Amino acid sequence: MTKSRLTLVPATLAAFVLGSAIAYAETGIMTANSSVGEVLTNADGMTLYRYDKDMDGKSACYDKCAENWPPLLAPAGAMPEDDFGLIERQDGSMQWTYYGQPLYLWKNDAKPGDVTGDGVGGAWHVAAPQG
Repeated sequence: MTKSRLTLVPATLAAFVLGSAIAYAETGIMTANSSVGEVLTNADGMTLYRYDKDMDGKSACYDKCAENWPPLLAPAGAMPEDDFGLIERQDGSMQWTYYGQPLYLWKNDAKPGDVTGDGVGGAWHVAAPQG
């Protein structure tokens, strides 16, 4: 699947029901336009973020950090797909990555399209599609 097929449509749920290829099948990750440009989102349209302190394909966000920045967890049996990989967290759960960078949500984003986590602490940034 190519990145050009990774798009978000207004009727996301309807598109899933109809089987449209709007997201990577395993990940549910999509793209959406936001006030800061195109961003990656989860299946619910919530913006995904990356963390500067994550190094060598490992998450540095645990405990209170993970309460504020929930990791984008993969379901059991998920497999890497194209540019999306998986890392194992300390508790054994699997977290999605994009080009090796772990992906997170921000607890203060209230609705799809919010990007309130961009720039928090100078270390959090929206995850934008590459290409």
